[in-house]
Amino acid sequence: MPRGRSKELIRKRDKKLCRRYYFWTEVKRLRFDDTLRLLSEEEFFISEERILAIIRQCSKSDSSVTPVPKVKQPRLTYNQLSLFTDEAGYPVAQIHRDSKT
Repeated sequence: MPRGRSKELIRKRDKKLCRRYYFWTEVKRLRFDDTLRLLSEEEFFISEERILAIIRQCSKSDSSVTPVPKVKQPRLTYNQLSLFTDEAGYPVAQIHRDSKT
């Protein structure tokens, strides 16, 4: 069994780090230096220099890291929710009536 760090886990960490970098800089519009500090101190616990090296490596590679696509949760209407009965243990009485459509 080889010793040391798993290359697969490092690859996954780097990919996730690049996605988080994209999220903080492009989606949340956080400044570059604040993003590096946040990723270093609160999310990945590695140095800012190492994070910067990983981001540079991701940007140079051919396979660009795209953010995780958003998945919209379906919005249920009052009529759909009223199909559940109290016998099944669902709190039908707590359904908000203002969501009727």
